Amino acid sequence: MSSEDERYEEAGPVSRPYMVTGGRTRPRGTTHFDLVDTVVRSARRADPGSLSPERRQILDLCGIPVSVAEVAAIIGLPLGVVHVLLDDLLHENLIEVMATAPRGGVVTDQRLLSKVLAGLRAL
Repeated sequence: MSSEDERYEEAGPVSRPYMVTGGRTRPRGTTHFDLVDTVVRSARRADPGSLSPERRQILDLCGIPVSVAEVAAIIGLPLGVVHVLLDDLLHENLIEVMATAPRGGVVTDQRLLSKVLAGLRAL
């Protein structure tokens, strides 16, 4: 066995992201997931045999409210893949999304902006 073969074995199983999403690169729905949006499992139960391992893992994580960023980090998949999977679960009413980031508004609170600027300068 060559050293290159050994490196591939050490890496473990590898699955292309498009396999996880069924070839899709974008969510079907119109929901946009921000990194800080919180997702939680809904009351509807799915047949575990009908779910892919990645979707089951996401549903397990969503037993408590968890951010989209945390889901991606914990399951180790690219954010785009996680968006597609979350969209599928949302479409099947298996999760709920609680948007925590204000959408489209302009921050005009001068105290908040001053604190952010001070924090950036402290870096």
